[in-house]
Amino acid sequence: MEDAAGQQAIIHIVVNLFFLVVVWWSIQCFRFDVFVRQPDGPKAKMLMILVTIALAHLVSAFFLEYLNWSLMLRYLF
Repeated sequence: MEDAAGQQAIIHIVVNLFFLVVVWWSIQCFRFDVFVRQPDGPKAKMLMILVTIALAHLVSAFFLEYLNWSLMLRYLF
């Protein structure tokens, strides 16, 4: 039982870090300078980091839930 919890924790960490990198990479093409007053200021950079974390959390939560649901399909038959 402890092994399964450890494996699940590793999977969650890896998936969250993977999607954090993917979202950070993909958000680089978004033009924040249109929406913020000082695009090179610390507030704009913090906003970009927080948006990246929020989007990565949503995407990784969706992926992990989908993974868990697909693994539960084996109990259907």
